[in-house]
Amino acid sequence: MRSIQARLRVGLVAILLVAGLVLVLGGAWLVDHALRRYLETGLRGETENLLAALVRGPHGLQLDEGRLGTLYTRPLSGRYFLIEIPALDIRWRSRSLWDAQLEPPPDNGLSETLVDGPSGQRLLAYRADYQRYGQAVRVTVADDYNPLLTNLTRILALGALLGLATLLLVLLLQRLIVRRALRPLEQVREQIAQLHQGRRSALDASVPAELEPLVAEMNALLRHTEEGLKRARHGIGNLGHALKTPLAVLTSLAERPELQGLPEQREVLREQLARIRQRLARELRRARLAGEALPGAHLDGAELRDLCLLLKRLHGEHLLFDCQLPTGLRLPWDREDLLELFGNLLDNAGKWADRQVRLEVTQRAEGYLVRVEDDGPGVPEAERQAILNRGSRLDEAVAGHGLGLGIARDIVESCGGSLVLEASGLGGLAVVIHLPAPTRASSLM
Repeated sequence: MRSIQARLRVGLVAILLVAGLVLVLGGAWLVDHALRRYLETGLRGETENLLAALVRGPHGLQLDEGRLGTLYTRPLSGRYFLIEIPALDIRWRSRSLWDAQLEPPPDNGLSETLVDGPSGQRLLAYRADYQRYGQAVRVTVADDYNPLLTNLTRILALGALLGLATLLLVLLLQRLIVRRALRPLEQVREQIAQLHQGRRSALDASVPAELEPLVAEMNALLRHTEEGLKRARHGIGNLGHALKTPLAVLTSLAERPELQGLPEQREVLREQLARIRQRLARELRRARLAGEALPGAHLDGAELRDLCLLLKRLHGEHLLFDCQLPTGLRLPWDREDLLELFGNLLDNAGKWADRQVRLEVTQRAEGYLVRVEDDGPGVPEAERQAILNRGSRLDEAVAGHGLGLGIARDIVESCGGSLVLEASGLGGLAVVIHLPAPTRASSLM
């Protein structure tokens, strides 16, 4: 989607173009109308002068050329006349017409349209009907309108250039004003990104009045979500603690002498109780971690190195945990989920490694590539998918590399990634995880 500034810019350009076009066309019409009304007065006076030049002679009415102006005698001067007496079939036309003809307008007054003149001229014509010495006289006067049209076109072109320059200036000012007006909104977007990265727990309330309701609602939603999450995790913790005593009782019942004669049932009972305890321990550990992390907190490289050091102490100093991480690594997913993911994989690799476990995280444009490898006995290719299938959700995997892989796969899939098992270059098993880069909100500017 286009940004707010782009939409405002397009809308402003459209409005200014329409307004400018209306102003230019309206101004051109007004100027043309004013010029025609001004010239109409002069043309009307010319018809009266020409009427006065009609005098009675020895052979009837005749035109006194001495009363005509020089423009009517110079060829193609741009000023022309035509005098007609229909009853006597008499026509006088100015010498300036040369061999061209002048068509009179159909009605009295100024012609609505321009008339074609000699040499490509466009004529503004005026017709007036008079009575002279008892005869009906039709007088038509025309003036070349091309010079005025040329000047009018130049004025319109200059106005268009000035309008374009004004439009560019307005767009520049609009860009500066909108950028400044949207700066608080951009700051809110940056704070939301920081919230997503775990660098803050709430949005800054010091915002313009227009954004105060939005920020207040978002902070209230964050508090509500955090409280609901804590209540849910605390409820899980309380449930786990409440089940510990019944589990202990069931475990003691499984060891009673009455079950000595049922070894298979006893073993099944022990196995199921062990799995329940293991799942409860895992959920309780996640509930404890809930109070340590900020909402939206992410896992960084320093915490991964600390996790490797902790597992090294748990598995013995003889085991090398090689942690290869890019500088400034910060994985943009839930911290507790990633701690459980890497903890399961590294702990599992440590159980089966001889001397070395290697964690390698590579950051790419499309996301992250994670490899957890060991130099243990490995797993045959035909059994790798079976281990993942048996290890899903309730830790139903056999001891070895299958333990916790189902949980790890669930976490990876919740992040939109994929988990596969491969042969390690160290000689054991390699867990390869592809995590796509999460989508981020685009900038407003």
